[in-house]
Amino acid sequence: MRKIWPFSFYFLFFAAASALVPYMALYYRQIGLSGAEIGILTGLAPLISLVGAPLLTGFADAQHRHRLIIGLTLGGVMFSVLLIPFTEQFTLLFLLVAIYAFIGSPIVSLADSATVSMLGEQRALYGRIRTGGTIGWGLAAPLAGLVIQNNGLRWAFWLYAAGMFAALLVSQGLHFGPVSVQQPFRSGFKILMSNRRWLLFLAMVFMAGMGMATVTTYLFPFMEQVGASRGLMGLSQTIATLAELPFLFFANRLIKHYGARGLLVLSMAVVGVRLLLYAAFPTLAAILLIQLLHGLTFATIWVAGVSYAHDHAPAGLEATAQGVFGSTMMGVGAAAGNFFGALLMEAVGGQQMYFLMGLIVLLGLGFFLLVEKRFSTPSVQYETF
Repeated sequence: MRKIWPFSFYFLFFAAASALVPYMALYYRQIGLSGAEIGILTGLAPLISLVGAPLLTGFADAQHRHRLIIGLTLGGVMFSVLLIPFTEQFTLLFLLVAIYAFIGSPIVSLADSATVSMLGEQRALYGRIRTGGTIGWGLAAPLAGLVIQNNGLRWAFWLYAAGMFAALLVSQGLHFGPVSVQQPFRSGFKILMSNRRWLLFLAMVFMAGMGMATVTTYLFPFMEQVGASRGLMGLSQTIATLAELPFLFFANRLIKHYGARGLLVLSMAVVGVRLLLYAAFPTLAAILLIQLLHGLTFATIWVAGVSYAHDHAPAGLEATAQGVFGSTMMGVGAAAGNFFGALLMEAVGGQQMYFLMGLIVLLGLGFFLLVEKRFSTPSVQYETF
């Protein structure tokens, strides 16, 4: 019965996100912002989360107020998002997006920490609980697409706020486990961030996050360039999220077989290939087919990251480690992808943007593997970085 709370939370949270996240760049374009301004706004949110997620999850760990923090942040993002459609001035939008990004940055990391804690010895089944988010996104995305197509892009904000309110209610059923701090927070954080294999893991997560951001943020504008309707855009999200289900459901077997390191390397390679395929086959039918790769990109990267962060977190810093991982992928990595993706899309178009970003991801993967090889020793196991 305890599993229903995190499952329901993921369902509602990502159902709400499916109504807003893919449409943000389209909304900014609709109100007349330039490519540079769109790049700044789409890059701002994840960049701020780089600071916000570790700070707020660290505060929750240090003060042991996890449930209060997640409730306040959910309420904060709900109200801040409701204000965004009432202004088209770039400066005010910048401020609102910054507030929204900072307040919302720790939510997923806190939920992941609670889920792993609630699963206890069954934490390898995290992926199966996380399917709630995939199902929520997959079911809500086409419905949101139809509503937005018939009523306008502003409805993305109303739908998101409604979903966040429901997630807020469910979040109070999450449990974060007993207090088990065995060392001061600052010293534990220093130990975590001085581990060079942890840092290499974060570097690879950054590159993967940069590549995935161009899919999350700019796939819809790219599809618009090739003539897709809002309904087809929603369908593309449904295909992608349904493709996650088998990988999340059998994530425990993937982690056991490949380890977190091996799974991340495999997923990062597929991210690069996925971006190159968008560039090579810029048709609606091909894009929908390529969306099937989503399960072996975002889903497996996230499962590997959550597993690695939990296993390598100092005692009492479990939420903090999740926050550092999440802010690296969805924060600074996504910010870089959003910013440079916007500039490239305006300069050379979506097709060439995906070609260049795909090359960057694959070259980055090769570089990180060479760096890892230089400081590896025979005693280091393949699976543990």
